[in-house]
Amino acid sequence: MESCLSCGKPLTDEVPIHKACLRKIFKVNYQPQVNISLAEVSIQAQKMAGKLSISGVQPKLSMRLNRQTKELEVVTTDGEFILKPQVITFLNLPQNEQLCMTIAAHLGIDIPPHMLLRLKDQTWAYLVKRFDRMGQTKIHQEDFFQILGKQDKYQGSVEEIGKKLKMVSSVPGLDVQLFFERILFYFIIGNGDAHFKNFSIYYTAPNYIRLAPAYDIVSSKLLIPGEEDSALSINGKKNKITVEDFKALADYLGIPPKVVANKFLDQEKIIKEMILDSKLTEEEKDRLLRIVRERMARLISSRRHT
Repeated sequence: MESCLSCGKPLTDEVPIHKACLRKIFKVNYQPQVNISLAEVSIQAQKMAGKLSISGVQPKLSMRLNRQTKELEVVTTDGEFILKPQVITFLNLPQNEQLCMTIAAHLGIDIPPHMLLRLKDQTWAYLVKRFDRMGQTKIHQEDFFQILGKQDKYQGSVEEIGKKLKMVSSVPGLDVQLFFERILFYFIIGNGDAHFKNFSIYYTAPNYIRLAPAYDIVSSKLLIPGEEDSALSINGKKNKITVEDFKALADYLGIPPKVVANKFLDQEKIIKEMILDSKLTEEEKDRLLRIVRERMARLISSRRHT
């Protein structure tokens, strides 16, 4: 059975995406067309270099839905969405991010509306709605690279983020727990590239600060076999991380020990099903399943100690 290209749940009609998902992303009942190819994405990104605030190795375009033509169009300002295409360096990156974000949503992690779509040359691309926009209004957002005044986005610890989040959040107890769960999920899925710029706060109302939705979630371990367990140290370590390191992190953040045993450990079956149902290749599915099983095995002892 085919799955929705947004939420990953089964489809009942011969359509690629649920209408409810379309409304959530675009606020319309139709799937917009994308009149741009993979090659043209790179060209457009080069033309707009220096105008976009989005950086990174992967070419990214700011896009807006033209409701008259029913097409997504490239814009330099007032973008509603970010489009991420395939890249030569890392195969099937859009499928990877779509899967990881969908699993995150299933596990209760706050993420923006997103989906896979085909460019006009039929290559897959990943589209995500900007959570720092409310219509034409910009929502103030800061990442922890800025907040902590870092010079290197990979040098530091998750404890630094947690400590600062406790200080600035309007709901520190909840946000710190949500942050901890996010770190635990990244470990399980093999996301070893979550650096300081991948964690943000935003102002949902004047003087009301919350942990921003999760974004840029990929299994970097699937793309780079020698990838570290974590981009930022956890309990002083970036590799060979175990349940004891997560217990130490929970203790540092003031999170009850039972949270370490987290509901994620009970979700291995559904995570496996979602991987098997994804748009990754069969070989990639097999490797990602092995990554998840190995990470779960490192955490399973938590059941006996919490």
